[in-house]
Amino acid sequence: MKLFKSTIFLFLLILISSPAFTATSYLHCKTLLDVKSGELLKDRLIQIENSRIINVSHSSVDSSDNSKDIISVSGTCLPGLMDMHVHLDGQLSKNGYIKRFQSNEADYALRAAKHAKITLMAGFTTVRNPGDNYNSTIALRKAINRGDLAGPRIFTSGKSLATTGGHADPSNGSRTDLMGDPGPMEGVINSPDDARKAVRQRYKDGADFIKITATGGVLSLAKNGQNPQFNAAELEAVVATANDYGMHVAAHAHGKEGMRRAIIAGVRSIEHGTYMDDEIFQLMKQHKTWYVPTIIAGNFVAEKAREADYFPAVVRPKAATIGPIIKATFANAWKAGVAIAFGTDSGVSPHGENATEFVYMVEAGMPAIEAIRSATINSALLLGMEEEIGSIEAGKLADIIVVAGNPLKDIKQLQNIKLVMKAGRIFKHNP
Repeated sequence: MKLFKSTIFLFLLILISSPAFTATSYLHCKTLLDVKSGELLKDRLIQIENSRIINVSHSSVDSSDNSKDIISVSGTCLPGLMDMHVHLDGQLSKNGYIKRFQSNEADYALRAAKHAKITLMAGFTTVRNPGDNYNSTIALRKAINRGDLAGPRIFTSGKSLATTGGHADPSNGSRTDLMGDPGPMEGVINSPDDARKAVRQRYKDGADFIKITATGGVLSLAKNGQNPQFNAAELEAVVATANDYGMHVAAHAHGKEGMRRAIIAGVRSIEHGTYMDDEIFQLMKQHKTWYVPTIIAGNFVAEKAREADYFPAVVRPKAATIGPIIKATFANAWKAGVAIAFGTDSGVSPHGENATEFVYMVEAGMPAIEAIRSATINSALLLGMEEEIGSIEAGKLADIIVVAGNPLKDIKQLQNIKLVMKAGRIFKHNP
């Protein structure tokens, strides 16, 4: 019933976020980036009907031709971007740790709706949300799918899974009389049986996938940010049960041993991956495990660790130490040939700044086209949605964005979005 109340608040109080939809039959692109070939194609006419791309043809447009409903754009068209690691219902801030004692379910839901619209306007038409509060992003996904709100296509895990005292244990940092003994319903497991029950509960709640915290975390109110926090039997139970229900498992992990156990157990992705090394790179390639780096989050927390009183004392040294390492780890993972999907951990760093991650990826040695592929065709593959999204071609959903210049020459162009179309509907258009 609590989830229903959050949904009602979303519907009644955020109607101002609903977009003014513009129906269009044709989008004419002066330049179109084919993310599969890496080529910039000139004068492409995209025909769109009922949310899908019907045809992409080479065609110039006569401005005097009024026989077709055509929007012509002078910049570069490319597929809608995807972020595989966001937390829409939160935003890190100074003294933010007290907010969890002050926020109700509706507060989380309304924040999520606000951040969803910001994310869509930044050019991200699909996101994966690994972990929320009160299943707020499950309710948000439903509202967006109904057309009630503007936001990206959401794949969400609902509440993350942890062990007692682990990174996603919701009672960490509470005083004893408030701490209680959270269990599978609250996302805390301590046995294979607990693991199976927790996964089944997330399926019942409506989650799309499962998120586990395989190691300690930077921002949790606990001393260790690297230690493994699940044993092999628990991990195997999580993955096997998730697979039974058609869900994949994403594993937050910083320390090597926690990553090793999670990869062997069969998780689909490692998030953050701070202390990866050559052994882990080879193991990921062997098991076809995706890497979701979140460089921007590492940079952000390292910067804030230098700011007095921004973090609690137990968090500050972890943020200062772990943050700067992620970019170097990413560079080594790319050189080693690990499969990489784009992710930011937005909600740690500010929502709407997701595309800054591309700049860090290119600075670390990844070619611009590969960085763009990580947020298009690679992310579609991670989600198992490669037949639906990730490129501009006939049969796929019409998720299209436009930037003013050439992102292959200047990756910062992705920070300035001129047009956003999701499933054939235009949500943003700045000619």
